[in-house]
Amino acid sequence: MTEGRPMPHPTAISEPHWQGAREHRLMVQRCGECGAYVFPPRAACTHCFSSALRWEQSSGLGDIYSYTIIHRAPHPSFEAPYCAAIIRLAEGWHMTSNVIGTPMDEIEVGMPVEVIFVDFDEVTLPMFRVRRSAGERTG
Repeated sequence: MTEGRPMPHPTAISEPHWQGAREHRLMVQRCGECGAYVFPPRAACTHCFSSALRWEQSSGLGDIYSYTIIHRAPHPSFEAPYCAAIIRLAEGWHMTSNVIGTPMDEIEVGMPVEVIFVDFDEVTLPMFRVRRSAGERTG
């Protein structure tokens, strides 16, 4: 159920990220001047202010940097409890998403995760699931 659930609205700047998600690829901007990753998408590098940004595919591998368990859903379209997390990607950039497919009481900071893509009617959202070990991708 997505009725009433807030969904992203791609802009000219963020469209390559959302198009990548529809193709089940995690896309991130990288500065051609200083090499820094930029997320969320911006018109200029947040490190050196260059506009020389290009899109790269991320490995989608990372770990849980921080998280919280939401026990009271903000809308009936959300199933509580759920995990909102900051994910530290292997390339060094961070994104906020959900960790799914793991009991809430087993989630810990530092757990290795990998991106998965959840298709809704309007958009595909990158979410994360726990990997069994840091070097192993799950099926």
